[in-house]
Amino acid sequence: MAPGMTENAVFIDTLMGVIRALRRSYDTRARAIGLTLSRARALTALAGREGVTQSELAAELAIEAPSLKRQIDALVADGFVARQPQEDDGRKNALVLTPRGRDSAIVDFTARLRREVLAGIPSEELEVAARVLKQIALNLEKTDRT
Repeated sequence: MAPGMTENAVFIDTLMGVIRALRRSYDTRARAIGLTLSRARALTALAGREGVTQSELAAELAIEAPSLKRQIDALVADGFVARQPQEDDGRKNALVLTPRGRDSAIVDFTARLRREVLAGIPSEELEVAARVLKQIALNLEKTDRT
């Protein structure tokens, strides 16, 4: 530990470094196939939940629906995603990947990245880490409200 740094400071600095490294790796791959990070993230989330509505996808991504609408509009215009009327409610559209969206290297890259960055970490430790990170997120939400 560096002189004068608490365990909390070391943890947060390490976490921020991991976030930057993940973002840099993901962003580089997304740009290589003509996507922004936010569009690539939406495309990847949709790949696991085809048929959801924009509002459902926005909730999953924890972003505002108008922000996602702009991303989806761009993904539709670029041929990655299509909107289809929902069978049970014709007023709503389901989001589905097009063949271009399914073939997108970003979905495969994301799955590979998740496997590779977590390689060698026992599942028990990943469960503990996930609980810690979820608690940090909750603490941040509380801090943001005050």
